[in-house]
Amino acid sequence: MLAQRASNVEVLRILLSIGGTEICHFQTWQDKAGNVVPAFHVIDPVTGVSVTFPDLNSPPFGGENFQTNLIMPEPTVFLSRQFPPCSIISSHADGGRGNGAVNALTGDGLFIGQSSQFMQLLQDLASDADKAQR
Repeated sequence: MLAQRASNVEVLRILLSIGGTEICHFQTWQDKAGNVVPAFHVIDPVTGVSVTFPDLNSPPFGGENFQTNLIMPEPTVFLSRQFPPCSIISSHADGGRGNGAVNALTGDGLFIGQSSQFMQLLQDLASDADKAQR
């Protein structure tokens, strides 16, 4: 979606190269990590923190519309029952994607411990990206 608005050829090249990597990550998750065996109270050997890997194929997940190891296209009934089988990774809607990415990564804890100046710069970059036009 950002590639559609890139005006600099080098930026376009970088953005397009990211797509293939993200697709590989998605496929690896669906093919390998999606089949992870549930494990509870596993101790991380580096941090000593207890982590849990839930059974993603059981309620509230699981079922016909949420099978963790699928890599083939599936009908996208949540968008429209008229669509043919297809895999959807992200939308191509305009606006807010830079800030959306920053918010998601922040929510995941990626920037824990970063300074307020860093976070402000990150927000400024995301806002500039959201305003970019080709």
